[in-house]
Amino acid sequence: MISKRHKAFKMNTLKNRILAAACLGFLAVNLASSARADINLVLNGDFETTTHGGGQLGYNTQAAFWTTGGYNFLFTPGSADSTGVTGSDGNLKLWGPSDGSANGLPSTSPSGGNYVAADGAYEVGAISQTVSNLFVGNTYSLSFYWAGAQQSGFSGTNTEAWQVSLGTETYTTDIATNVSHGFTGWVQQTFNFTATATNEVLSFLARGTPPGVPPFSVLDGVSMTQVTSPTPAPEPSTLQYGAVALLFVCAGARKMFRRKTQA
Repeated sequence: MISKRHKAFKMNTLKNRILAAACLGFLAVNLASSARADINLVLNGDFETTTHGGGQLGYNTQAAFWTTGGYNFLFTPGSADSTGVTGSDGNLKLWGPSDGSANGLPSTSPSGGNYVAADGAYEVGAISQTVSNLFVGNTYSLSFYWAGAQQSGFSGTNTEAWQVSLGTETYTTDIATNVSHGFTGWVQQTFNFTATATNEVLSFLARGTPPGVPPFSVLDGVSMTQVTSPTPAPEPSTLQYGAVALLFVCAGARKMFRRKTQA
């Protein structure tokens, strides 16, 4: 015969375990929610991981996780106006201090290292990747650095811009007017998108005028993070304080069960 005291002991032990599991589960979910907004959902957004270094994307090199079908290039630090890179039409460089134009073109972008340069008026094609782990209805902030440049060996005023899409939602940067042999300087751009599917294609399409100049749009430092959800989530600091408070509550509850068991 099992005594009432033994039954109570078993019941309290079960309650104790259930409460502990619930506390740990709630804590894990809330800590994960507080960190989710800080995760960059774009892979290789700085274009540092490549197959063969600098070159024409999709021709003799590729940036990991990105695909392209246009006349788009990847420059390693300092190469854009010096050695240039080889493409399907031969060597290609941008105007800069190392090839006779004091236009302020730096060796790297603001985020450092490699960067992409895309012709916006010749064999134009998007640079894209599929972004995963999105939540339908959530707002996401896309940030990137860009500038307007011109292919070395050509002259004439030109314009550059980027057309940026996530799924079916599209935005275009301001049009940068670039003087002959010039460089507009790096700027940071931010667009907010609302996810309509869990996986959506992010794409950058260069837009430039006039043909034959040729106008190049440059790109680096691409990142995308969650901003809001349909049901507003607590601020990370609130979640962290709540998690600490929950630990104290759980600890107190466990002590209470132990006292009842030992009584």
